[in-house]
Amino acid sequence: MTETTARTVVEFDQVADLAGTDLGATEWTTVTQEMINTFADATSDHQWIHTDVERAKEGPFGAPIAHGFLTLSLIIPFWSELFDVTGVSTKVNYGLDKVRFTSPVKVGSRIRMHAEVTEVQEVKGNGLHLVTNSTIEIEGEERPAVVATFLSRFYA
Repeated sequence: MTETTARTVVEFDQVADLAGTDLGATEWTTVTQEMINTFADATSDHQWIHTDVERAKEGPFGAPIAHGFLTLSLIIPFWSELFDVTGVSTKVNYGLDKVRFTSPVKVGSRIRMHAEVTEVQEVKGNGLHLVTNSTIEIEGEERPAVVATFLSRFYA
């Protein structure tokens, strides 16, 4: 696994040169039952494998697990920890391509994101579109929790 790296901060006019840049990995974040319960409340997804601690201990994972979409949503704070662009008027989370939930995240697990900018394209309105391969790793596990292509845009 990659070591934690310092945040990359670039000016807008430097973004075009980032294709192929490995941004490294974030700090570890512990997934708590409180996070899972809050997400369940926000999304009305109270399935027992997430929120019923005692029943989940007897379930297929031996503990409550985070919702896949909770883990996926952490791309945003992880992204902010890894990367920023200065000299812009607008920053947009544009979307995701090819998202896969490859391993469950048990409560108490520590996760982090590793990201690599694979493409930078110019877009209308004096903007740049970044394509980033993002992998959310689980400490001590061989398989990651999430593999996704994250799309973002920056406008001068």
